[in-house]
Order: sequence, then C-alpha cells, then structure tokens
Amino acid sequence: MTALPPDPALPSAAAEAHAPEGDTLPSSDNAAGNAAVPPRFDPWSAAFVRDPYPAYDALREAGRAHFFAPSNQWLIPHYDDVSALLRDRRLGRTYLHRFTHEEFGRQAPPPEHEPFTTLNGEGMLDLEDPRHARIRRLVAKAFTPRMVEELVPTVRRLAAELIGGLYADGGGDLLARVAEPLPVAVIAEMLGIPPADRGLLRPWSAAITGMFELNPSPETARRAVRAGEEFSAYLRELIAARRRDPGTDLISALIAAHDDGDVLSEQEMVSTVVLLLNAGHEATVNTTVLGWLALFHHPDQLRAVRERPELLRDAVEEMLRYDTPLQLFERWVLDDIEVGGTVIPRGAEVALLFGSANHDPARFAEPHRFDVSRPAADNKHLTFGAGIHYCLGAPLARVELTASFGTLLRDAPGMRLVAEPEWRPGYVIRGPREMLVTW
Repeated sequence: MTALPPDPALPSAAAEAHAPEGDTLPSSDNAAGNAAVPPRFDPWSAAFVRDPYPAYDALREAGRAHFFAPSNQWLIPHYDDVSALLRDRRLGRTYLHRFTHEEFGRQAPPPEHEPFTTLNGEGMLDLEDPRHARIRRLVAKAFTPRMVEELVPTVRRLAAELIGGLYADGGGDLLARVAEPLPVAVIAEMLGIPPADRGLLRPWSAAITGMFELNPSPETARRAVRAGEEFSAYLRELIAARRRDPGTDLISALIAAHDDGDVLSEQEMVSTVVLLLNAGHEATVNTTVLGWLALFHHPDQLRAVRERPELLRDAVEEMLRYDTPLQLFERWVLDDIEVGGTVIPRGAEVALLFGSANHDPARFAEPHRFDVSRPAADNKHLTFGAGIHYCLGAPLARVELTASFGTLLRDAPGMRLVAEPEWRPGYVIRGPREMLVTW
C-alpha cells in the first residue's frame, strides 16, 4: 500500500496558486516511484473546463486515487469508489463534530470570512449527524413532496411565459432569458419572496457559490462575504415578517416545523433557505444549458425527443448524467481509509469527481454516447449525490427541467444554436456564459 499525506497546514480553500505550466498530475503510483503519470488535470484551464472527460478517462485508467498538490486533495474518479465514499461515515463534509481545527491539523477560517463561514457552515450540506439529521428532519416537514407537486402548475406557467417571450423576440440568450430566471422565480415563489426583490437572488447566489471553486481568490471571498451579509439580513427581515403574519410559503412552513418541541433556529432557517436557492438553481441552470448543448450537438437525439415526447423523462436523466453540472464534491477524511491500495490519512480531503463517475464504463454502457432513450430506471448517475447528503431539492429540479425542456420542445420546434458558447472559468460548478439561440 502507498500513502502520500497532504500537508495538513495547507487548507485547500486558501491555497492561492496552482501547478505551474508543464507540471503533470502525480498519481499515488508516481508517489511510490512508478513512472506512470496520468495526463494533466487542470481545473484552471479553459480547454479542460470545456471538456474534462478525456482527462477523466486517463485518471480512471491510471488508478483509483490520485493526490493533486495544487488543491491539496485526493482525486477519486471511479463510480464505485465515489458512490461508496459518499455513504462512508469515515468521511464528512465537516470535521468539527469530532475535532477542533487544531486536532484535525487544519487552520480555522479567517475572521474576515464571516458571516460567510457561519452561513455556509450552518447549512445541511456542510453538517454531519446528529445535527444534519435533526435539521433535515425538520426541513423535510416543511419542504414536502406535496409542496413540490403543488408547484407543478406554477413551474409550467412560468416556463411558458419565459419561453413565449424568447420565441416572440425571435431568439436570444437561452441562459439569461429562460435557464436562469425559471428556477429563481420558482424558488422565490416557493419562499414567498416579493416579485420586486427577486432580482437580488441570482447575484447573491453567484457571489456565494464562487467560494465553492478550487482555491478561490481573495476578491471572490470578499464578494461572498458581502453577499452573505446582505442575503442574511434580507432573510432575517423576511422571517420576522412571516412570524408576524404567516402565509402558505416555505419560510412560514420552516418557522412552524417542529419535532417533539424542537424547532429550527433563525440561523438554521437562513442557512437552509440560502442552500435551497444556491443548490436548487445552480444545478438547474447549468443542466438546462448543458442539456440543450448536448441536444444541439446530437441532432438525431434532438429529433428523437421532439418526435417522441414520452422520452422526456429518460432524456432529462441522461442530460444530468452526460454533462454533469456539479463536477466535484469535497469530503474530509475523519479516519484513515484505503482506496485501491492507497491509504488516505485522517486530515486529508477527497475530491469526488462526479463527472468522471458518471462516465465510468464500469457502470454505464458506452458512457460517452449521449442517448436520450437510456432508461431512467437504469441511469443511476451521481449528479444529485448519495447517502445522507443526497440533494433534498432533486424532485423540484426534475420538475423544473421537465417543464422547461418539454415547453421548448413543443413550442419552439425550430430552435437552433447561433454559435458555440464561451465558458465560465469555474470548474466545480460548470457551464457556459451564455447560449444564443434563434429560429
């Protein structure tokens, strides 16, 4: 067995630099002296961000665990390993339920990152049991399947309005006109946010999620802190208003949720709402544009789903698998683990590569083939995660995606791509800057 422990003094989120040009990705075999080195994995490269899948193929061929010094993480590229580690309680989204920063060999977040640190750290996604189970149980009492089902007519109406405007104009930016505003409008409707305030949500979300990229810059951190302050203050006012005058919205339901006398604290409610917005709409936005890009690049598949609307459910799952909106999910190693003969020690961080797992030929037949008829029942992609942190908003995301794709396929049959889009620089949450379409 080989082991290459990361430097515990270097938090991955604080590492400013990445490997210089020409460096290659060291694998665990290379650390042990083997000459085999996988091709470059460079999440800061525009070419890699556009198409990371060839690099993932090489990573899977080279082994099951690779230490990546620029982000101080172990890359895990295989489906079975990613799936297993998502469920493994020897790993966690946080370590603070078991260790102090000092005991874990990590630095505490800098004070100037408040209130982002608290806002993010009090959300379900970054908590472990027993706190995670407690908050998720309370949130599930408010954010119910019935609430999602009752939103279906609203989602369809909003999708039809947005798409109708785009069609009437003869085209435009599908991302700005449909993909972004639809999930924001749906979540705002669900939360009871007044229409006049909804334009604030997307900029706040974009600033906050910038911190989820590898090695975010100081300016990214400043924007996230500012957005966290503004969003938190706005939500505290909204929560106070709903306490005085409850409605039928999700915030009112979160206030009312209780379990044997236990209720959510105000900070837990604020963090939950921010998580629902960020996680809920970032994935939906990028799946919409990445899904349409896949359809435009595969006209036979576009024709098939247009001619056979019954394929839409399968097609949505294939879009979620084929070009994954969230490429990487991080977890801390709380107790030593072994992956493919490599010991990854306590205190290390693993980067579970969702995009690679979703293209693993050991799990998916012809994984690089985009096939809208791939049966949804067999398409067990990891796009929404697995284990206790499985995406709570997955049912709502599927409703939104089905509504937007179904309406566009029906009402805009001649839609076509004007030009290949430019890509945003982010790798973890990945997608184009725009998508210009016409008829």
